[in-house]
Amino acid sequence: MLNVGIIIGSTRPGRNGEAVGKWVYERAVQHGGAKFELIDLVDFNLPLLDEPYPPYLQKYSKEHTKRWSEKIASLDAFIFVTPEYNHSTSAALKNAIDFLMKEWANKVAGFVGYGSALGARAVEHLRLIMAELRVATVRTQVGLSLFTDFENFKNFKPGPQHDSNLKSLFDEVIAWGGAMQALRKPS
Repeated sequence: MLNVGIIIGSTRPGRNGEAVGKWVYERAVQHGGAKFELIDLVDFNLPLLDEPYPPYLQKYSKEHTKRWSEKIASLDAFIFVTPEYNHSTSAALKNAIDFLMKEWANKVAGFVGYGSALGARAVEHLRLIMAELRVATVRTQVGLSLFTDFENFKNFKPGPQHDSNLKSLFDEVIAWGGAMQALRKPS
């Protein structure tokens, strides 16, 4: 069965990402079709990139990197839950992505963004980053507004209109994730 990691891309105290990530995870489990796992960057406590060698060498010297590498390598696909900070994704998520290289390759990613502009600019930046890492990205994305999907910008109350988009996102990630598995099998 396909293993899909739903990665919460914010570590900020008081973040909205945890509520959004849990919502995506709950809907994913209801959807089925893959094994979904909620991955919170807070649990990995990654410092600012501190490995002495470039990630393509996979010569990791730190336990936190080895643990992160093992987790990402175990997954077939990803759904990134990203805030939009200053027209981009969070520094914590970009840093976590930069720790690794080969572990991301030949997999697929989908995106759930949130912010004042639906997280759209953060998702666009992530698409460019994923392309460099040889991660295919699905077209459908979910955008959540701080103005309409959060009460007082804090209490997450997504509108029902997001359910069909989220279902399409899951369908695409699962379909593409299955297709991408062939690229990772030894020939």
